[in-house]
Amino acid sequence: MKILITGGYGFIGSFVAERFHKEGDQVFILDNLSSGSKSNVPFKHRGYILNVEDRNCDEIFRAHRFDVVVHLAAQVSVATSMIQPELDAKSNVLGLANMLTLARKYGIKKFIFASSAAVYGAPDEVPIREDAALNPISPYGINKMVGEIYCEKWKDLFGLDTLCFRFSNVYGPKQGNGGEGGVVSIFIERVLAQKEIHVYGDGGQTRDFIYVEDVADAIYRASYSSLSGVFNLSTCTENRVTDLIKHLQQLHGAIDVSYSQPREGDIYRSALDNRRIFQSLDWVPKYSLQEGLRKTYDWFKQNHRADHAKPGEQAKTRVDLKNRLAKLAKLAKPLLPSLENLFCFAVLLWITLKLQPVSSYSFDYSLLYILLIGLLHGSRQSMPATVLAFGLYIYRELESGRDLIALTYSSEFFFQLAVYLSAGLVVGYSIDHRTRKLRSQEEKLLEAEEKYSFLHHIFDETRLIKDELQQQILTNGHSFGKLHAVTKELETLEPEQIFTAAVGVLESIMNTDSVTIHTVNKQGNFLRLAAHSSGMTDVAKSVKVQDYPYLNELLVSHQLFVNKDLKADLPLLAAPVISAGQTVALVSVHTIEFERFTLYYQNLFKVAVDLISSALTRAHSYIEAVGTIRYVDGMQGKVLRHEVFAEIVINKQKASSRYGLDFILLTSLADGSSTDELADRIVASLRETDYMGMGRNGELLVLLSNTNKEEAQFVLERFQKQNIYMKVVEEGPEYV
Repeated sequence: MKILITGGYGFIGSFVAERFHKEGDQVFILDNLSSGSKSNVPFKHRGYILNVEDRNCDEIFRAHRFDVVVHLAAQVSVATSMIQPELDAKSNVLGLANMLTLARKYGIKKFIFASSAAVYGAPDEVPIREDAALNPISPYGINKMVGEIYCEKWKDLFGLDTLCFRFSNVYGPKQGNGGEGGVVSIFIERVLAQKEIHVYGDGGQTRDFIYVEDVADAIYRASYSSLSGVFNLSTCTENRVTDLIKHLQQLHGAIDVSYSQPREGDIYRSALDNRRIFQSLDWVPKYSLQEGLRKTYDWFKQNHRADHAKPGEQAKTRVDLKNRLAKLAKLAKPLLPSLENLFCFAVLLWITLKLQPVSSYSFDYSLLYILLIGLLHGSRQSMPATVLAFGLYIYRELESGRDLIALTYSSEFFFQLAVYLSAGLVVGYSIDHRTRKLRSQEEKLLEAEEKYSFLHHIFDETRLIKDELQQQILTNGHSFGKLHAVTKELETLEPEQIFTAAVGVLESIMNTDSVTIHTVNKQGNFLRLAAHSSGMTDVAKSVKVQDYPYLNELLVSHQLFVNKDLKADLPLLAAPVISAGQTVALVSVHTIEFERFTLYYQNLFKVAVDLISSALTRAHSYIEAVGTIRYVDGMQGKVLRHEVFAEIVINKQKASSRYGLDFILLTSLADGSSTDELADRIVASLRETDYMGMGRNGELLVLLSNTNKEEAQFVLERFQKQNIYMKVVEEGPEYV
């Protein structure tokens, strides 16, 4: 299956991805790396660095057509949800809504959502059942509750198969110090760093700790099940914080612990009832707290390095300094235009007051200043520049001895003001318009580049998948090639040889040793065994259609039969072979490994049978075309010529050696009847898979397909009752 895991580079997601990978599924990961790391998933997979609410996610769904989506991406910190509720809602609600919409749009078979025990709030009783009242006390819990409602409504409105797991406190390797269940990783990190553990409260508060691999196991099992709705995922065990510390002391030794007043809003007791998931999924947690802590502690110990032993600490310091400088530059960037404006004005002051005499008006540097600032920064700086320049103009006029009141009544005053304002407004707003236009074009170009880059990545991924599929086709091509060869050689093969060869081909393609092919009589009420795998000894050689309802339906509908209820007396898969609108044969597979009983396997079987159907249709056409030279003159459809019959016997002998198919030869005994009369009586008693032909000495021979000596005696007795006298040819095929 194709599995998309959102948040797959995170703590829980990486373990879920690893489980699916080990089971042979194709793993795809969607993550923004806000808390995860690519190093958490070292095996082969396909990853996309995107937010789950990003609209580009549509391209990923369209390109890969996933079977299952496991939605683990979330903002997991309760504290962050209290400080930034809008951030929590964006990731935990909008992101989920986007994933559900895409899952519905692209026909996802199952959608698994990671909810939380936080939806319950402070419980009235422990352990908490799924039908307990929901009373979340944080935005995080509220948004998880909303997520469950979304999943429920998507199932009711659109038929999307959704499943919500309410996790208890998950812990394990690779866990960070935040989010639910982080107390384990926090304690271990502090213990390994030889630091004191701080406990809020008396340590008697309880939590239901579940190891991360148990969570991954439940999600994997659920993805292949019909389970839907809301389920607790927990150990159903209360563990005190003091018990957790004792277990760590057993692993590490002495630990310094301090206690303080409990924090407001902390839940004292918490444990989730897991009986429903146990009964519905046949799942139980494998790891006790002691076992899980040991694995977690060992991982942290192996990956922990004391501060003084960390290599590259100086490099890290340089990086931190660089980051701080980058932040300062980011803060100072909006101030740069104003600083440049002030600097240019200072230059203008120096030119005006020091270099240019007060009485000289040969060139207006103030106007140049306004135009320059307007061209550089637009109206946001051109208007302040206009004010500064006009202020300088007033100062110069006052310095020249003019009165302020008289100046304001001067036409020159208003003319100068109009010139400066016009320059500032026209240039500033022209540049603003141009800047907005350029910025819009840049945004469109950037968006196009991002989309191109994203689609190019999708294209590369699709091409890689195509190459892999092509390689798989080439690798498995011998089986289909064998079918093709059988089809091409119809002119040299007898029908029963095609049946036996087709069994071998199906065994190779389907990787099974339980294939049968039955022919259907013209009335459509009986099936006769034509060929079967050599390992099948108890297969029915004759089947009455009315005894099996699925056969009636299959012969009418001409559709693939799948034994979804796994009934022991029926094949797992059966498909009809159609010729001229009629079912002429039935191909069945009786046993396969359970994990391979998938939709892919069913489709593969259908394709293989379609190829066989084509071969058999051409075989029938061939037989009809050459029928006049196969039978003895005057005995069309009854007695085969000696050379034709001999070739059939040789083919039967080959099939017997290779596949263990029994057959018996009978020869007629003289009773005074003519050959034609005797042939009429014999042919009326033969099955469609039996043959009658002429012997070397003119006697009639009968080949009983799929018959041993014991069964042949019953046939001889039946013949005798009809005054047909025959005996078994002891010499076997050599007699012919």
